Amino acid sequence: MRITAIRLDRMRLPLRPPFLAAWDPAPRHYFDATLVRVETDEGITGFGSGDTMDGFAAYQDLFIGRDPHQIASHVQVIETISFHAGRYWPLEAALWDIIGKASGQPVSALFGGADTRIPAYASFGEARSPAERAEAALAARAAGFRAVKIRIGRADPAAGLAAVRATRDAVGDDLEIMVDLNQWWRMAGDISAPLDLAAVRALAIELRELGVLWLEEPLPAADLDGMRMLREQTGIRVAGGEMARSQAELLDALEAGALDVVQPDAVLAVGMLRARTVADVARLRNRWFTPHTWTNGLGLLANLHVVTGVGGGPYLEFPYDPPGWTEQRRDFFLARPVLADADGYLTVPAAPGLGAEIDEAAVARWALT
Repeated sequence: MRITAIRLDRMRLPLRPPFLAAWDPAPRHYFDATLVRVETDEGITGFGSGDTMDGFAAYQDLFIGRDPHQIASHVQVIETISFHAGRYWPLEAALWDIIGKASGQPVSALFGGADTRIPAYASFGEARSPAERAEAALAARAAGFRAVKIRIGRADPAAGLAAVRATRDAVGDDLEIMVDLNQWWRMAGDISAPLDLAAVRALAIELRELGVLWLEEPLPAADLDGMRMLREQTGIRVAGGEMARSQAELLDALEAGALDVVQPDAVLAVGMLRARTVADVARLRNRWFTPHTWTNGLGLLANLHVVTGVGGGPYLEFPYDPPGWTEQRRDFFLARPVLADADGYLTVPAAPGLGAEIDEAAVARWALT
């Protein structure tokens, strides 16, 4: 089998109303997505999505004519490209899609087949008032979710803490709550000062008293000592690494004792093969592996296959914050959105590969020209 073509479909979906993300000071008026198609001489096409793949055309000849099964070599090539350019991990996801389809198996089976389903947590994205956030958590619980994640903006941590407190008061003890400070990485152009260790420590103590399951990305990526101190001094679990640039960065964080929960996104951070290695190391050290998934349904599926393949958890992130962010909006170019069931579980599709079906009419309708 040989790769004959790599095609990128770029799409833009208007967001109405704008999505006021807690981690981004600029309202989102649109959502960009890129669908990667890898075609082969045997008629199998693999699909991937996640990063926008800007600038990839300059490098696609490094893959044309090669066997998609040579995944370790392809991963190494993508790593060399990432030094000079962008995060092209959706290409690896498309290659795994081909490999799964050629073998007649879901990709999760190729990654170990430890599980076929995993509980999802509703990952909220917007900055809302305490009353609105508590109401959203109650609605998520009614929809079957067993856990929710609330983002606290560093511009007004007191308001974010109030939203967590209101949510705990509303849901009691039968819903897990996670909190994300989003300080490991930044949106483009965001140079505002981070919350320092003293401020984060005080916040972590209050969150620990509220029974928060983990505090995500509480400090910038380089402050591994600070994250270790938070763990040791407050007793709260620390999570991070969703946008790490390399496997070494994540392994160093584990070695430093900075993380209880490791979260590399397979289509944004280090790819599927490297994420599996990080997951194995994390689990050998009695740490949790549960990747970030905030891209679209195809990116969510790639991460679902990795985490169920290796037996990670205890939850998988599920981007969900209606009415601004729904499964249908998130997965607008898929024939069927990825949904959690009534018990809050995500199940690996039975179809070979990643199990996604593309809505070609939607791809055409929202195409960027």
